[in-house]
Amino acid sequence: MFCIPKLLRRPHVAQKPELDRVDRALLQALSMNARASGAALAAEVGVAESTVSLRLRRLQSLGTVRGYRVDVDLASLGVSLQALIAIRLVKHDRSEIDAFRQAVPHLPGVIGVFHMAGAEDYLIHVAARDAVELREFVLAYLTGHPAVAHTETNLIFEHVDGDGWNRLVG
Repeated sequence: MFCIPKLLRRPHVAQKPELDRVDRALLQALSMNARASGAALAAEVGVAESTVSLRLRRLQSLGTVRGYRVDVDLASLGVSLQALIAIRLVKHDRSEIDAFRQAVPHLPGVIGVFHMAGAEDYLIHVAARDAVELREFVLAYLTGHPAVAHTETNLIFEHVDGDGWNRLVG
């Protein structure tokens, strides 16, 4: 009999929560304005404000709503350059992967980190004031890192948020 080592077993994955029309409408309204009041959400969705409150608490407890974020215009802060940096690791030693994954989100300018399958191991979304700052980031934090074998920097000209997740909750 084949046994899967404990480290490789998938953690228990919760069942997909049942989302009805009201839940989906609330998620849609929040995606447009996460600061909307309970009264505004109730009017938008067509339910009582107390129902909105209960539904939001339920969606949060289920982990469907993980948080509320502010969308900052980086250009207004003098940050005019963004890039996606693909990273290929030297080897796939678990301790090196874990150490890299723990450190990268806290580097200056890192907006997001994606651990991927395929030719590249990580994709890092970085913001910088200019090309010189981006170059210094790559040289100081990535090319000299012992776990990094290769980097490839791609500049972002424009980012447009998608709303495709709305079709996934139906």
